[in-house]
Amino acid sequence: MGRLQESWDDLCTNNDQSFFLVSCEGDGSVDVAPLRDWETFMKNHSQVLVAFSDPCTLEANPGWPLRNYLVLLAHIWKEKFDAVDILCYRDRTFQGVRSSSHSIVIKVKLPSLTAEETPKCVGWEKNKRQKMGPRMVDLSSSMDPSRIAESAVDLNLKLMRWRIIPGIDLDLVAGTKCLLLGSGTLGCNVARCLMGWGVRTITLVDNSRVSYSNPVRQSLFVFNDCVNGGKPKGDAAAEALRRIFPGINATGIGLSIPMPGHSVSSAEGELERVKESVKKLEELIETHDAIFLLMDTRESRWLPTVIAAAKRKVKCSTSGECMCV
Repeated sequence: MGRLQESWDDLCTNNDQSFFLVSCEGDGSVDVAPLRDWETFMKNHSQVLVAFSDPCTLEANPGWPLRNYLVLLAHIWKEKFDAVDILCYRDRTFQGVRSSSHSIVIKVKLPSLTAEETPKCVGWEKNKRQKMGPRMVDLSSSMDPSRIAESAVDLNLKLMRWRIIPGIDLDLVAGTKCLLLGSGTLGCNVARCLMGWGVRTITLVDNSRVSYSNPVRQSLFVFNDCVNGGKPKGDAAAEALRRIFPGINATGIGLSIPMPGHSVSSAEGELERVKESVKKLEELIETHDAIFLLMDTRESRWLPTVIAAAKRKVKCSTSGECMCV
């Protein structure tokens, strides 16, 4: 077997040969040749084995490539040979030791086939159109990094449910649309927490930009978000969430929330701008299920609280002063 391995390695150096010919002479020498040289090889050697690289690991059974191989041999050699000796060559390395000793040799009587005859195919299944054809398998879920991450996150959530809250409805949590008003220290941490518990739709609202003092306190921002005047906080936070987990639907919106006690400037178009802001805020609250009031001041939380209460939305108000659900 050692000489066979050496001859096989030499053959595969210049050829990718899954099907080949082997000759074992009386002096112990082994000669290997590609199948295309069969005429010359048969003339020069008295005892020839028809061989193929066998993926099967069963002790007494050859692998599936032999079926196609036999059809080819029947078409080529039927007039010359009634039977052939088949070497099912098995080359494996186990625990650092290479071995071919589990290869097997079988004698096969070639089927009778004419040049025009086509054998029936085996291994085919009926497709959706009830016709015989190959079966297709979609492996994208096991090859796409984004889908792998999504599967891993879902598995972790099921583990959390099992260990902590057996009664939680993960599908209900995943389908909840959360609106975060404020994308500062509170907004960044609440967004991360919601994402960790399986929320897949998060909208972040803020009217300011990332400053150089923010990244050390606000976990979704980095230094590059501050340069050139700073990115809008809502957009930067949403972009960070998508980098952390591509499966999340995160959106950033720049919006200034009107506050009681703050006068409206008499500048042209200012009143219309305030009306548009109120309308936009009302639309956002209407299209979301849970509202988080994460702004700095009581005045900024007043209008969203009133609108959310009128629309009977779940709202959570949290700040350095209070926390109320």
